[in-house]
Amino acid sequence: MLQEKVVNTINKYELIKSGDNIVVGVSGGPDSMALLNVLINLKEKLSFNIVVAHINHMIRAEADDETKYVQDFCKKHDIECYVKREDVLEISKSKKIGTEEAGRKLRYTFFDEIMIKTNANKVATAHTANDRAETVLMNIMRGSGTSGLKGIEEKRGNKFIRPLIECTRSEIEEYCEQEKLNPKYDKTNEENIYTRNRIRNELIPYIQKEFNPNIIETLNRLSKLVAIENKYLEEQTQKAYKEIYLGKQELDGKKEIILDLKKFNNLDLVIKNRIVLYTINKVVGNAQNIEKIHIEDIIKLCSNNIGNKYLTPHKNIKVLVNKQKIFFKNV
Repeated sequence: MLQEKVVNTINKYELIKSGDNIVVGVSGGPDSMALLNVLINLKEKLSFNIVVAHINHMIRAEADDETKYVQDFCKKHDIECYVKREDVLEISKSKKIGTEEAGRKLRYTFFDEIMIKTNANKVATAHTANDRAETVLMNIMRGSGTSGLKGIEEKRGNKFIRPLIECTRSEIEEYCEQEKLNPKYDKTNEENIYTRNRIRNELIPYIQKEFNPNIIETLNRLSKLVAIENKYLEEQTQKAYKEIYLGKQELDGKKEIILDLKKFNNLDLVIKNRIVLYTINKVVGNAQNIEKIHIEDIIKLCSNNIGNKYLTPHKNIKVLVNKQKIFFKNV
């Protein structure tokens, strides 16, 4: 049943094509082991190749056992397995970031390394319907805009794919039992010291008991609806951007994009918001730390259109209004 569901997801969202070389992120837990087992069963039928990437975060005493479990499973099924050991706690301290963020950055850097080494073109991660629901709730509580309600998408670009994204955690655990996979369970998932764990272990069970037993499915439906609407708005944003774009300059590695002020001011507010983020992303490479208040200030600056005025939403970007033009500068 789970395998059929994964095949439907792969076909529906065109996640895998014949000839793909895929790096599979495997921790040894139920989700990633179910993903690996399903892909092993499908790789000949769908004509793709897989290798495994496993990171030992060196946080828990059981980590070495989990690494050996993944290596033994891969050896049994003749799958190439790449392992990296990194002290995530030490990285977290030295870079002054949370352990979750340190682990995530480490994983995705490792995926890139293995993609290059094996000439792979995709990375498969074991995100589930539960993960997507949890992400939506996290983003709501953080005050995210509508884009945050998309949660985790089926694929990101043509690089990251999530074949289990329509499968629930209970379905995955049942599959692991049926297939006798004996996955390893990370006990830290039961510790409610992280926001995601509290949402998973406290908030969602409470909502299921008191309000909506089908909250996982409900949040996933919301996520899909928002993704469809967001795609349309992205298309409209890109279309509007082309109409107000005046040019760009680059000097000493610093970018500057110039937009038509009058045309920008005539746009609908929702498109203005998105164009500000879209342009900053083009100039800096991302729009991290740009908050709602920054976007509102930039739009207000443009609407006032008074002389040579500028804003610096954060240290990497400067927005200047001058001579009926808006300048987004990398500083």
